[in-house]
Amino acid sequence: MPAVHRFFAPNLDPGDEVVTLPKDEAEHLTRVLRLGVGDVVSVFDGRGHEFSARVIAASRRDARVQLLSRLAAAVEPSVALTLAQAVIKGEKMDDIVRDAVMLGVAAVQPLVTGRTEATVAQLTNGRRVDRWRRVALASVKQSKRAVLPDVRHPLTLESFLQDPPSALMLMLVEPGAGGGEGLEAISALQKQPVPQDATIFVGPEGGWTDHELGVARHHGVRLVTMGHRTLRADATPVAAISVLQFVFGDL
Repeated sequence: MPAVHRFFAPNLDPGDEVVTLPKDEAEHLTRVLRLGVGDVVSVFDGRGHEFSARVIAASRRDARVQLLSRLAAAVEPSVALTLAQAVIKGEKMDDIVRDAVMLGVAAVQPLVTGRTEATVAQLTNGRRVDRWRRVALASVKQSKRAVLPDVRHPLTLESFLQDPPSALMLMLVEPGAGGGEGLEAISALQKQPVPQDATIFVGPEGGWTDHELGVARHHGVRLVTMGHRTLRADATPVAAISVLQFVFGDL
């Protein structure tokens, strides 16, 4: 059976018979995929609902579909995991957002740290957040998720730590960081209760500063390592999310 194309319909109401797609989704349906009236697609609202639907109107900026039946959405992880990721150089941040969403994170919080080259203002004014949200949506479509994770506006580490904390907060650090005192192996979590939610902090190229390690500790963040190897900044979040999902029973 050929793959059914998926479209994001944030205003989808399960009680409606007809749903209008956003303009960018309508353009993708008609101009990119060349779909038309009568074609069967699926639509999801980003909140966990997905339906099979038939195209009943298709023009460049206007596409409407008729809901046919509810579809079983992909199961979300039992532990809501937020990736608090220090912004790294170039397009590598796009890859991190794509892969984190594919693996099932509930949210991505971009962080500006002492070794991040961009400021919060530069990231916000440069429309990087809009780009990351488009990357997240594309990853949701590809991975068959029906929940669209929140890609938040960038914050400094100190600002983010003022928010209400997750039940479990972990900061990935290099072996020997901060003199090696108080570091835990991430594997130690296997012997502990599974939390309701968690946040994993991943640093930039060059790692966290000693000041940032101290601030994190002060706010109850546990410093953890992933063995004796130093991973690339863009590889660390994928590895960490995968390990945590295994520990939490989500793999």
